Amino acid sequence: MASVAQGDQGRHLGFTGATGVGVGAIVGGGILVLAGAAFQETGPSTILAFALNGVIAFMTALSFAEMASMFPESGGAYTFAKKVLTVRAAFGMGWVLWFAYIVAGVLYALGFAEYAVLALSEILQATSGSEPAWLHKRATLSVLAVAATVAYSLLAVRKSEGGGQLETIGKLMLFVVLLLAGAWALGAAPSGTASEGLTPFFENGATGLLTAMGVTFIALQGFDLIATVGGEVKKPERNIPRAMLTSLGIALAIYLPLLFLVSAVGTSPGQGIAEMSRARPATVMADAAYNFAGVAGYWMMIVAAILSTLSALSANVLAASRIALRMSNDRTLPRVLQRRHPFRGTPVMAIYATAVAMAFTLLMIPNVSAAGAAASLIFLISFALVHWTHLLARRRSGIQAPFRTPWFPAIPVIGGLACASLAAYQAVTAPAAGGIAAVWFGLGVILYYGLFADRAQAVDAFTEAHDPRLGRLRGRSPLVLAPVANPASAAGIVTLANALATPVVGRVVLLTVVRRPSDFAAAEVATTKALQDANNVVGQALTASLRAGHSPEALMTIAYDPWKEIARVARSYECESLLVGFASLERDGNVQHIEHLLNDVECDVVALRAPKDWSLTSSTRIIVPVGGRGGHDELRARVLGSLGRAGCARVRFVQVTAESLPTVLRRQRERELRIFAEEETFGVPDVAVIQSNDIVQTVASEAGPNDLIILGLRHQKGKRLFSELALHVARKTSAATLMISRRT
Repeated sequence: MASVAQGDQGRHLGFTGATGVGVGAIVGGGILVLAGAAFQETGPSTILAFALNGVIAFMTALSFAEMASMFPESGGAYTFAKKVLTVRAAFGMGWVLWFAYIVAGVLYALGFAEYAVLALSEILQATSGSEPAWLHKRATLSVLAVAATVAYSLLAVRKSEGGGQLETIGKLMLFVVLLLAGAWALGAAPSGTASEGLTPFFENGATGLLTAMGVTFIALQGFDLIATVGGEVKKPERNIPRAMLTSLGIALAIYLPLLFLVSAVGTSPGQGIAEMSRARPATVMADAAYNFAGVAGYWMMIVAAILSTLSALSANVLAASRIALRMSNDRTLPRVLQRRHPFRGTPVMAIYATAVAMAFTLLMIPNVSAAGAAASLIFLISFALVHWTHLLARRRSGIQAPFRTPWFPAIPVIGGLACASLAAYQAVTAPAAGGIAAVWFGLGVILYYGLFADRAQAVDAFTEAHDPRLGRLRGRSPLVLAPVANPASAAGIVTLANALATPVVGRVVLLTVVRRPSDFAAAEVATTKALQDANNVVGQALTASLRAGHSPEALMTIAYDPWKEIARVARSYECESLLVGFASLERDGNVQHIEHLLNDVECDVVALRAPKDWSLTSSTRIIVPVGGRGGHDELRARVLGSLGRAGCARVRFVQVTAESLPTVLRRQRERELRIFAEEETFGVPDVAVIQSNDIVQTVASEAGPNDLIILGLRHQKGKRLFSELALHVARKTSAATLMISRRT
């Protein structure tokens, strides 16, 4: 399926480039914007808050590294959830992550605006001795933040790695100079200066420390962006884990010494760092740099803050757009977000959607502290889920990942509990952040089930049916129940049942039901012959299955009513699918019996009406009429994926319309039908939009004697019934007809 691969561009990022993505997102922006809020809460123990967050982040990076080496694709935590959980869980993860990167981008855009205003204020004070009143208004901050967002979104459109590389190099050089200046100031300071600056170490005890950890966790987020653009990294199994851990290590190597120096020698006389932060929380790091490095240090910190926030903004625009792109590939977001730049190949619509969402969010979030709290909460929740998916993937995959997390399962268990606990504390102590996350998630649920669910679940079902590894990763063991009663049709039923069963994890149970007479003594001879016939049917079915390389289970039961017995076995075995075969629509009331069976089971039902000795082969052409309301899309996609995996690659999608269409409109419908068909077909599907007033005859005439027509049954008032279209088509063609009904 073409759309599966479209989310990953050519791999162009090496180890240095991937590390640059992480460093650009992590280093500087968060600490310079949020350190003031942390100092207010806990004082100098902000150093400890960042160190503890660093431990949690390293554990999370290890889980990310193994998952990213196992699934080296773009999408990050969204891709992990889609591989290991379900498409619904993946949508929830992707939707929340998209918003998390958007809010993180808002945080850095506002942080840039704060420091840009500070720089303008200093310049105007120095040149004219005054500054305009509008400079410090909220509107000014908003305009500057939106301007930065627009600029870096346009840069992301122009080149696939986004902007921010020069900013990353520049800020690292400035941080090194500031650290050297701080170390010089500490060495030259009178004895006891450091201990005085670090006292009291805890401003508000354990409560303040935990609050500071929650607010500032976002400052160490960014290593995950490397996994988010994993489809663009060269040698991903090796480079992604190394780049994640390296970028996080660089960040902590800068953060912890800088926080120590700011607390020890960056305070004003008679003031502690907590008191300084209450006066100017957003720019306290620049004030501290002035105290230990003078005017030069002050301006270096301002420039470093501007560069840091801009590079982090660039990285989050890049990550958010890639999440949106991957989700649109999977149809969990609108298909329009797949649109790329015609020359540069960048996901232009995903970038524009991200930029618009950032601009609206920026206008709603009051300040950087609120943005930091909301972003930290959302990332903590998503990181806890990554630890969980890591545990599940290691247990289920059965493959050796190129990178293996040490001390497994302690790392994902402890890391997941730490992320979840800190998220819960954050939600309680910062209810506004929890409210923002809850509103966004609620909106996502409404949009998913209202707009995206049908196609998303169909595309996912097709992918899972074609890729047996997905079923194993998701912990599924689907069972196909195939009752067989006629030796002439046994081969066809078995072949189709084996195609529908997912290899490795799926199973086929061949069921033969012998009718029990009410008076066995009077009908002993007939019953004995029935048992012999049943043995013959089972033998032929098993032989056909073994010849095809499958090893199904065989079950023989005796019951007064075979149809009720089929339903009982389906329920007791908890079957995912029930495959029922019959040769005639009229004989023995087959339609009524199958309709009763449809409503007596809770699994998917596939009813095959096939001529004698029909069998599925690689030359069988599959005819798929399209035009209903999509109620059977997921099951049809799963069936087509299974048949495609079994070698049936000739698929023709047909749309019949009673109206005569102009050429332009007809071609447009064919293009739309082709896009639809490509989501459920590997290779190039055949599509046709046919003008006809006789839908039944048109569909029937499309198929040859060895072909297979797939039709959906109808749901009416909670019941599953044969549609008139399905019955009429089945009666008018000599081809096999597969009538499908998804579970109720």
